[in-house]
Amino acid sequence: MNLGSSPATGLFVRLRAWAEQFPDRPAHVAASVGTTATVRLTYRELLARAGAVAGYLRRQLPDDGSPVIVLGHKEPEMLAGFLGAVGSGHPYIPLDDSLPAQRVASVAAAANTALTLTPELIASLPPDPDAELTSPRPAAPFYIIFTSGSTGEPKGVVITAECLDAFLDWMLGEHAFVAGAETFLNQAPFSFDLSVMDLYLSIATGGTLYSVTRREIGDFKQLFRALDEARLTAWVSTPSFAQLCLAERSFGAGRLPEMRRFLFCGETLLPDTAKRLLDRFPDGEVWNTYGPTEATVATTSVRITPALLAPGGPLPIGRPRPGTRMYLRDDYGSVSSGGERGEMIIAGPNVSPGYLGRPDLTDAVFFEEDDGCRAYRTGDWGRWRDGLLYFEGRQDGQIKLHGYRIELADIEENLLALDAVRDCAVVPVTRHGAVQFLAAFVVPVQIPGTDAAHTEAADQLRAELAARLPVYMLPRKIYLQSLLPMTANGKADRRLLSELAANGGAAPHP
Repeated sequence: MNLGSSPATGLFVRLRAWAEQFPDRPAHVAASVGTTATVRLTYRELLARAGAVAGYLRRQLPDDGSPVIVLGHKEPEMLAGFLGAVGSGHPYIPLDDSLPAQRVASVAAAANTALTLTPELIASLPPDPDAELTSPRPAAPFYIIFTSGSTGEPKGVVITAECLDAFLDWMLGEHAFVAGAETFLNQAPFSFDLSVMDLYLSIATGGTLYSVTRREIGDFKQLFRALDEARLTAWVSTPSFAQLCLAERSFGAGRLPEMRRFLFCGETLLPDTAKRLLDRFPDGEVWNTYGPTEATVATTSVRITPALLAPGGPLPIGRPRPGTRMYLRDDYGSVSSGGERGEMIIAGPNVSPGYLGRPDLTDAVFFEEDDGCRAYRTGDWGRWRDGLLYFEGRQDGQIKLHGYRIELADIEENLLALDAVRDCAVVPVTRHGAVQFLAAFVVPVQIPGTDAAHTEAADQLRAELAARLPVYMLPRKIYLQSLLPMTANGKADRRLLSELAANGGAAPHP
């Protein structure tokens, strides 16, 4: 089969082909959520379950293209939910079940969803042999990823079938994947768009998606037991997850002998991480990619070689995919030339049409170029050097932590919504060029009188915040202050606060 032909709009054609040619080939493997048992889903079973979901949705929902939430973790039913929703004419919204109920409710309200699929519901659906999976039109929404929003409410990025096609066409053309012989690591939750890379490359190539669950990620012994079993050929993760695994000395080609390539996205790839991977996997390839959710997972890439590592300093994020333009704009809106820093602009078929139901947010960062091409202002600084693009940070209060995109204002708005909080500032703590954790400086309504009361009050605030935000957005440290230090222009001195947090403490509390 030609792996380069219309991968997204032809996804169901491919799925049926794999189910007919290799019905018992595993499409998905993961530890059963809540147990140590391993669950395998074959291509025949995936096709059947997706068809059952499609038939169910056609009976339950009008033919209006409304989105459907798929809420779970790494269960095989999640894949059936995604494909069944799209195959019935409805884009899906993937949400991880670790999200607080209030966050899930916010997404449901913003998307105006009428139905939520869970693994339990999907598993209970009877077979529907008459159900057909219909390929979406190119302009039809395929999935919607909700990201952190500066107003304290999440915003939904709409990705069409055309966007996904553009992304998969590029990745299949750039990498020599072997049909039916690849096993992709799935580390990121399905609610994080990095998972789109491993999930749909796996299905497009007739490969196996091997998911590691949050329980395994939290237990080194379970994690490496899973990696030993997986027989991975393609590693897709954030760089920080690879750094975690590199702490184990046996993590190398001897332990993962079939590993052929590492694909990184979501946060800065540090030179030390790339060097250690090349040392331990001398026959493997290490690729650095970059891209916001609004441009379908990734837009640039570069293979990291010893020659690129030799000069030292930050690694490039590469060159844009064919068919997509990237250029830089300076502070005055003019296109930057030479080696000047500028805001990275992405224009091409992989750019989202905008945010779900938010024309105000869409108009602020999306626009149409003179040739009618969709374009997106990333808010990221970049610089060209020797034909390669380098990432040089954000323009605003948005950061990446372990691959997750977080608006610091989102956390601050939710802190300010708590009755005990008068004022606050949330800052990142950065080491070696990457954000390590978040710290919150809070001015409470009432200052605790003792150290013990101070600790208890901070713990209570974190618990209340955990009911409103995902775990990955929670500050590791919360410092209670009588006031926030200010800059000369009357704003919170975030640089000073970051330095205080990095040094292990805030200014003394009263």
